[in-house]
Amino acid sequence: MSAHILVVDDDPIQRRLLKNAIERQGYVAHMAENGKAALDFLSRTSGEVNVIVLDLMMPEMDGLTFLAALREMGVQIPVIVQTGQGSIEYVVQAMRAGAFDFVVKPVSPERIATSIGNALKLDHREGKAKVGRRRAGVVGFNDIVSASPDMLRVIDLAQRASHSNIPVVLEGESGVGKEMIARAIQSGSDRAGKPFITVNCGAIPANLVESILFGHEKGAFTGATERHTGKFVEADGGTLFLDEIGDLPLEVQVKLLRAVQQGEIETVGAGRVHKVNVRLISATNKDLIEEVRAGRFREDLYYRLNVFPITIPALRRRKEDIPHLVRVFAERFSVEQKLPTNLGVSAGALALLTSYDWPGNIRQLENAIFRAIVLAEGDELTELDFPQIAAQVPEFRSPELAATAVASASPTPIFRPLGEDPSFPQPMLPPRTMRPDPRALLAAAYPASDNVIVSTDDSGEVRKLADVEEELIRFALKFYRGQMSQVARKLGIGRSTLYRKLKDYGIDPDDPLKEAA
Repeated sequence: MSAHILVVDDDPIQRRLLKNAIERQGYVAHMAENGKAALDFLSRTSGEVNVIVLDLMMPEMDGLTFLAALREMGVQIPVIVQTGQGSIEYVVQAMRAGAFDFVVKPVSPERIATSIGNALKLDHREGKAKVGRRRAGVVGFNDIVSASPDMLRVIDLAQRASHSNIPVVLEGESGVGKEMIARAIQSGSDRAGKPFITVNCGAIPANLVESILFGHEKGAFTGATERHTGKFVEADGGTLFLDEIGDLPLEVQVKLLRAVQQGEIETVGAGRVHKVNVRLISATNKDLIEEVRAGRFREDLYYRLNVFPITIPALRRRKEDIPHLVRVFAERFSVEQKLPTNLGVSAGALALLTSYDWPGNIRQLENAIFRAIVLAEGDELTELDFPQIAAQVPEFRSPELAATAVASASPTPIFRPLGEDPSFPQPMLPPRTMRPDPRALLAAAYPASDNVIVSTDDSGEVRKLADVEEELIRFALKFYRGQMSQVARKLGIGRSTLYRKLKDYGIDPDDPLKEAA
């Protein structure tokens, strides 16, 4: 039976485009030109609609008012909201009001189809949410949770790569899910079911890298032979995943080049070569071409490995994935912790987690959900289950959350301004009952003189607007510890505008604190 999708949008062109995209997926599309018409339709067709696609900015009844009306009616239909560029504050309000997901206009047919598909899979009324096969150690492309156009592009490239043995380099920050993409490539290839061996090149002592990769043999000429099978031999017939390949010593890179070019490895101490059939997938959080220019990575190896590069975006660049990831992690950890029922996630918690920029990416989000599940006392996760996150998002700070965050960070927390000598005696924080404000703690890190932006130059003339703007942006980045959503919101500009200005002033958006001070 086809799912029924209700589109609520005051723009007739947008309604028609969404109707075509929905019907191409085999769903039944219903149209409403505003919130009031949508409520009338729902009252007449109770239980028929499976998903609602809702525009936030509409006359007569806007999207937020519509969401509030749905909640009063007790309607539990998943709602996908549409928002314009740079309107994350409206998204946060919508998530608080109970929205399931959001898409950014103009939305592609593929993006809206993915979001509707996710909503149908996670239909709260029918309990259709599924935990992926990741628990069993097998990861396929269907197990990768994403609704972001950038991430869907990554999945498409990875699927193409899985159809051949082409060398792949996965680029991206730590924690973005490079190993999961690598495992999906293996599962989608003709090597599925064969060994998948991982090596973290940055975690191995330099004097052991060669032995671990290629194996070693002692006593070959004395008769008392001791052999250690290397990772290449273990992965023979399957896939070898080399994480943080930019950390490989130069002398090992020579042998790796031979293995890539000729499919041959030389065991340390053996004096002979072995033929191996290995699919190589590499990953790095470094700019390998910069490593080549600096002489830390061989140029010939770079061009051998970097045949099919795939760049995985940071989580802060694909926030539309956060609600889906949160629900999947919450269900998975509920099962793993053997809870009597799977814990839900409140609308407020989803809004909070969507607001945060997650410098540690998916790994940090996963750990935050795991901790919250272990400590949760109710039947759903709320903002109070994420005190450290709430303390870093201004609009979610409250005395209760601030006190909880400070108390949970350390049994005997100490206050020290940024950059001050840690050996200097510091006063203890006030008791928890006094509920310190994190903003006050942060502001105390900066002397009053640092909060002054001078209006005139040394000659007494008024400074250029661009110079004052750059100084204010750099201070805001430092004050809000590089949290881009907070910086943009407090400066009163959109995130896209902020990123453009960072580029103009030579500030790295991926490491904004590096030159912010």
